[in-house]
Amino acid sequence: MIYFDSAATSWPKPPEVWQAMEQFIREVGASPGRAGHKQTVEANRIVDETRQLLADLFNVGDHQRIIFTLNATDSLNLAIKGLLRSGDHVITSSMEHNSVTRPLYTLEFYGVQVTKVQCDNQGNIDVNEIEKAIRANTRAIVMTHASNVTGTVMPVEEVGRIAARHRIHFVVDAAQTAGLLDIDVKKLNISILTFPGHKSLLGPQGTGGLYIREDVQLRTLREGGTGSGSETPAQPDMLPEKYESGTLNAVGIAGLGAGVKFLRKVGLAKIREHELRLTRRFLEGAAQIKGLHIYGPEDMEKRVPVVSFRIDGYKAGQVGNLLDKEYNIACRAGLHCAPDAHRTLGTFEEKLVRFSFSYFNKPEEVDFALHALGKIAAERPLEVLPVR
Repeated sequence: MIYFDSAATSWPKPPEVWQAMEQFIREVGASPGRAGHKQTVEANRIVDETRQLLADLFNVGDHQRIIFTLNATDSLNLAIKGLLRSGDHVITSSMEHNSVTRPLYTLEFYGVQVTKVQCDNQGNIDVNEIEKAIRANTRAIVMTHASNVTGTVMPVEEVGRIAARHRIHFVVDAAQTAGLLDIDVKKLNISILTFPGHKSLLGPQGTGGLYIREDVQLRTLREGGTGSGSETPAQPDMLPEKYESGTLNAVGIAGLGAGVKFLRKVGLAKIREHELRLTRRFLEGAAQIKGLHIYGPEDMEKRVPVVSFRIDGYKAGQVGNLLDKEYNIACRAGLHCAPDAHRTLGTFEEKLVRFSFSYFNKPEEVDFALHALGKIAAERPLEVLPVR
């Protein structure tokens, strides 16, 4: 099988990832921070090491400010609902994933005011429009680092400067960029960085996290056992325990740590170079296929390895089904949990097919996919058949 769905979950994982998880289950097994015996001490060491690896990756000075969560959606819910209050105003973009738009939609019922800055039909945003949207009660800007539909890299450095100048918080969704692009939370003036563990960080599903800057105070979304301060009825105020109630997914975090070590060994620059080479190869080949239409920026430096397209005469789901059943190519067809982005692109009704490449894909896989798409485009039906 050819796997082109790494924007959803990267696969395959480096062998070190599942080996670290197997080793944890076989030899460690205990809950970190819940006792004093040597197995729980080792579990705690592994979790703390992964926390430090992530802090180093994002240039976070205090690794205790890295909080582990279930995934990026869990992180964004904590960031958004923990930060915003009734009467606050927040700015976001029209290219956001539902993990941003749905929490904001919910908060509107509780008195939070939301402004969505409209992007162009390739997913680009005008930073001047963001600054124009700032009000006296603006508390935060919440923005994706890169679109999960078009692969468009947003101008986070410029937006971070705007946020700093106006003394408002900047929340960045790094679902498509953590482990792929160089992210320096200090240079980018990021108040809260949210990230999944299972995409470009190469860890397993069920892992994610967020960085919380020193000047940010969030309400907790859950309270409970933390392994420390058990004698008090109140949630401990220290990090990371304040936001990590309950038993951590230590086996997953062990795998995530191994994934980050793999990234450091190979190098982010080498990984990005390979993935953009595949993306460029695909875009150049797709441009030769009649009836195939690509969405997103032409400038490769403004892209992550995510490409969405449509083919005349087909629904997106129909193309996805053909690629899966006839050519054994795994991809994603539909709205990609980002209906606002599709409204921005004008593809809400027809939807799109998405390819997303990883370090483990090969040029010959791209060539085979182009051959398959060429055949599908040439054989398009006179009428669009229902997807089954």
